[in-house]
Amino acid sequence: MNVHKNAPLTPKGREAMVRSVVDGGLSKADAADQFNTTPKTVAKWVKRFRAEGVEGLRDRSSS
Repeated sequence: MNVHKNAPLTPKGREAMVRSVVDGGLSKADAADQFNTTPKTVAKWVKRFRAEGVEGLRDRSSS
């Protein structure tokens, strides 16, 4: 897999992070601390997951 050099999480890591919020009841701030990212980033991935499911957690072109 070719992960973007600035991506802090792989798609599997994003899924674990999102599920900790959606299924586990963790706050976005707590998930951000646990997964070493920001609450804004957690919110972005949760939104994509809710809209597109696991497929929404894949890497996208940055162009």
